[in-house]
Amino acid sequence: MTAPVGKLKLVEAEAGADEGYRLHEQVGFILRKANQRHIAIFAKHIGDLTPPQFAALARLAEIGEASQNQLGAMVAMDAATIKGVIDRLKARGLVTLAAHSEDRRRLVVSLSDQGKAMIERLLPLAERITVETLEPLNARETATFLKLLARLA
Repeated sequence: MTAPVGKLKLVEAEAGADEGYRLHEQVGFILRKANQRHIAIFAKHIGDLTPPQFAALARLAEIGEASQNQLGAMVAMDAATIKGVIDRLKARGLVTLAAHSEDRRRLVVSLSDQGKAMIERLLPLAERITVETLEPLNARETATFLKLLARLA
């Protein structure tokens, strides 16, 4: 969804922006740079999992078990992506797959004992990653930023 031209010009005028497109002022560019910074911080603390793999494990730790499709929806991944993530986690012994008790066509994903131990060890690191990512902001700015970012998501 794009802002009406009048609203965009008003925002530019309030910000003192010159006429014209400037890449470094664009929301997508700024979000990508912020995400790159966050990914670097994540990799520094949790180098043995990708962010999508961590997200799948963390969500399973919260809910217990889910079908592949349900888990994908809960961690904002399409069916093909979550399948690949689950396959890699299963190969590492971090999750188990079982047929659904009522619908044998559906697979239920849950944490293995090894997966539970890993996510318990990683959750404090994940909290540190969040703190480090948001470190340039004060508490009020952090609350506002997260609220606004959630609205965009």
